[in-house]
Amino acid sequence: MTQFLTSTHQITQLLFRWREGDRQALDDLLPLVYNELHRLAGYYMRGERPSHTLQTSALVNEAYLRLAGAEHIQWQNRAHFFAIAAQVMRRILVDHARRRDKQKRGGAVQKVELDEAMLVSEQRAAEVVALDDALKSLAEIDPRKSQLVELRFFGGMSIEETAEVLQASPGTVMRDWTLAKAWLLREITGDS
Repeated sequence: MTQFLTSTHQITQLLFRWREGDRQALDDLLPLVYNELHRLAGYYMRGERPSHTLQTSALVNEAYLRLAGAEHIQWQNRAHFFAIAAQVMRRILVDHARRRDKQKRGGAVQKVELDEAMLVSEQRAAEVVALDDALKSLAEIDPRKSQLVELRFFGGMSIEETAEVLQASPGTVMRDWTLAKAWLLREITGDS
């Protein structure tokens, strides 16, 4: 536990230094966050098809490159960093699914017959896009619930970690989580 607290404090300090323009802090940050980013990416990739062209390490690297280029973010702490990382990873996967869907409908790709495995993977890509669209709708109605879903579902954060990021009580987070899941299910399935 002491090592976790030291690491948490160290990460937060490096984020503050990076926010102030210290590029060395970004280099020092990577070894401290890489394993957690890899775990987070693995969580995302478990829901993807086995033949997905984007691998876990590639997702981590792409997310880290995007985060490193995001100099305008006012980092608050470790939890905030991983919340943003979860959003970035979700965006990468959604963009990948949208590109795949575009290619499926013609794009610049030679048309070929699809086998059953590809149909399943395309269905999964459509589900990712549908969830992203539903999350955008939820964000228009209730941005905090949308962020909560990103943190819990995509970020793999616990109720307590999510409560810390959202600055809410665990009980409030649990209630909002239940409501958000029900709303998203209704939005995606079209049930009333």
